Amino acid sequence: MRADETTTLRGFLDYHRDTLRWKVAGLTAEQLRTPHPPSSLTLGGLLKHLALVESSWIAEVFDGDAPLAPFDTVDWDADGDWEFHSAADDSPAELLALLDAAVADSDRRLEAAIAAGGGLERTSARESRRAGEGAFSLRWILVHLIEEYARHNGHADLLREALDGASGE
Repeated sequence: MRADETTTLRGFLDYHRDTLRWKVAGLTAEQLRTPHPPSSLTLGGLLKHLALVESSWIAEVFDGDAPLAPFDTVDWDADGDWEFHSAADDSPAELLALLDAAVADSDRRLEAAIAAGGGLERTSARESRRAGEGAFSLRWILVHLIEEYARHNGHADLLREALDGASGE
């Protein structure tokens, strides 16, 4: 409740990561690929999307590296929502392992960035695609990741409740 800014932001990010894991705990592959019409969104798609978001923002934008596999070989021009569509072909264990690998890679990179100095003012290797906006601060990226998880955890709440009535957090 009284931590420094970096610890607070990382704490909220971890909280939302754990909330997503809780929302999908114990579900079958069929449940993970079940949408709640009229939306085509699925819990499996959310898991894979947030793994992509982790890798995209930390590995790709912040560090300037390629995203993690399998995201590094996807033809995004052919299917801009590939992670949502392809999740139906993945098992629950594969989806959770992908998210966990992306989170572990992000955490390792965040630890290295913090150890290197510059704090939350440190800027990304890649700049915004919008002309004139420049690079992102580490602070902005962490807040954006929290926002992504929070928004999609709201979706996960609705999807999980529609599946089996489980609700909360």
